[in-house]
Parts: sequence; C-alpha cells; structure tokens
Amino acid sequence: MIDDRAPEQKEPPGETPSLEPPAPEPSASEMIAAALGGAARNAGLDPNSQASTVRVVWTAMGGWRGVVESVVPSLTFVLAFTLTYDPATGTGNLPLSLGLSVGLALVFTVIRFATKSPPGPALSGLIATVAAAALALLTGRAEDNFLPGFVTNVVYGSAFLISALIGWSLIGLAVGFLMGEGTAWRKDKRKRRTFFWLAISWAGLFAARLAVQVPLYLSGDVAALGTVKLIMGLPLFAPLVAVTWLAVRALYPSRKA
Repeated sequence: MIDDRAPEQKEPPGETPSLEPPAPEPSASEMIAAALGGAARNAGLDPNSQASTVRVVWTAMGGWRGVVESVVPSLTFVLAFTLTYDPATGTGNLPLSLGLSVGLALVFTVIRFATKSPPGPALSGLIATVAAAALALLTGRAEDNFLPGFVTNVVYGSAFLISALIGWSLIGLAVGFLMGEGTAWRKDKRKRRTFFWLAISWAGLFAARLAVQVPLYLSGDVAALGTVKLIMGLPLFAPLVAVTWLAVRALYPSRKA
C-alpha cells in the first residue's frame, strides 16, 4: 500500500523554533515620543544630562554660531529695508534687502559644510529664509517676508495647546521617552500637572508672538515688525527653556548633579 501523505518537514539540525512572540508594533504615542525625545536630545535638552542650566540653554540656542545664524539674516533685512526706505514711494529696496538676507543665510550654510559642522540648523534657516523671500518677492510686499514665521507660530502653538488639553503634553511625551518611563508620567498627578503647564506656557509664547506681530503686519510697519520679531525670538525662548529644564529636573531629583 502506497502512503501518499506529504512527508513531514523537519527542522534543520541545530535550529530550534522560536517560542518568543513577535515584538508589538510601536503605538502612535511611542513614535511621537521617540521623535520629540530625539529632537530634544539633539538640542541638548536631555534630563539625564548633568549640565548646568546656563549650559543647557546656551546649547539649545546653538551657541554663538546658532545665535548669529538666527539673528543676523533677519536683522540685515530690517536694517537694509529701513535704510533704503523712500517716503515718496512708501517702501524700501525689497530685492536688495531680501538678497542680503538670503546671501548671509547661504554663507552660514556653506561655512557649516566647509568646517564639517552639523549643517542642519543653518540649512533649515536657509530654506526658511529663501521661502520667505520668495513669497515677499512674489507679492511685492516686504511684510510678507514674515508670513512663514506666523505659520510656524500657529502650528507650534496649536500643537502644544492641543496636547496639553487632551492630556498628552508634548513635553511629557519627550521627557517620558528620554527618562525611559514611556507614558507612565500620565499616572503621576504632579508630573502630569507640571507637563500640562509647561505645554501651556510654550503655547502662550507662540500666541503672544502672534498677538503682537500680526497687528504690525496688518499695518505694514516692516521696521517695527522686524524689530519686535527679534525681541520676541531668542530673548523669550531662552528663559522659557530654562524654566522648562528646571521644572523637569525638579520632577526627577535623583537625576540632579
């Protein structure tokens, strides 16, 4: 009698079937936390670090190079436009002002590549400067050079506000990833409350920028708008970074230096 059953498949010698279940797919909150935590770590905002508050803030600003790269192009645009302003026409030399701003951003980017420094900050600044300049040239309105910044403030401010209101603070997600506790902070009332108010504070910063700068944009006062943008940039960013850093360190006293 012929046995027409298929022969049994035997495991190759030396191999044993794995009894471990496949690793679960990361959740949306875990992926967002990983992205935020990675960005915070790259900016020098890792709560595990024993760096001083001053050093952390300075690193987050990018040091002297970061300050120059973020301030000089915008400052140059405002100065050039103001110095070339013609009361008869009610405008300044827009192409020249934008050209100088973009040119400086390009120089900073080239220097980054030439010195083999991380090009990310300068490159992102160049892209933003070029996009803003293109919009202003397209419309012929100098104040439109600031529109992309408004969009950035709206997006960031909304993200921080919504995350706080729904109980998933972006600050908490980033810190939870960096501290290796995932989303366990949501079960701790003190941490959850702190992360809520930190997110609200950041949302408030972006909202304050819009509240002050949008009326200046609508009035077409380019010099005042550019000046206020610079004042409400790093000078407000740095103190809030310090407050955020100190608040997070207070939640994890065992990590303090």
